[in-house]
Amino acid sequence: MIGMLAAIIIFNAVTFFMKKRLTGNQILHMWMFTIVLQLVFDVYIDLKYHAYWYLSKGIDWMAIPQLFLLVPPVNIIFLNYYPFKKKVKTKAIYIGIWVCAIVLYELMTLIPEPWGYFHYGWWRIWYSILLDPFLFIILIKYYKFICRLEAKAEEHAPT
Repeated sequence: MIGMLAAIIIFNAVTFFMKKRLTGNQILHMWMFTIVLQLVFDVYIDLKYHAYWYLSKGIDWMAIPQLFLLVPPVNIIFLNYYPFKKKVKTKAIYIGIWVCAIVLYELMTLIPEPWGYFHYGWWRIWYSILLDPFLFIILIKYYKFICRLEAKAEEHAPT
């Protein structure tokens, strides 16, 4: 639990103090999208199939801060520095670096409590290594969708 609270404070502080490229609207959309995507994924992988869990098995109210305050700021940081206008190779390297960082962080969360808070059932780190790039791509695609909606709204905004 201590590790989770420390991570929440650190990631939210970084998000709050970084020079932002994203608008407030984009941040809000990405924050909420992250929560919904994680909830849907965790309902199946965590609660139904018991692949992994936070703090304790089943629904745990102490895991709510992780859901609302840990992953969303990490995704905001990822998108804020994502090299949208660079070559595909640069984008792939960026995603690869982030996958490595997240996997290392995941391994750190597996240490015993009070610092660790994440537990594996049948889940293995290799699943995260394979899945995380796709989750980042989904995040990027949703962000681009929001940007297109914002651009369309500006075109049709009354003057």
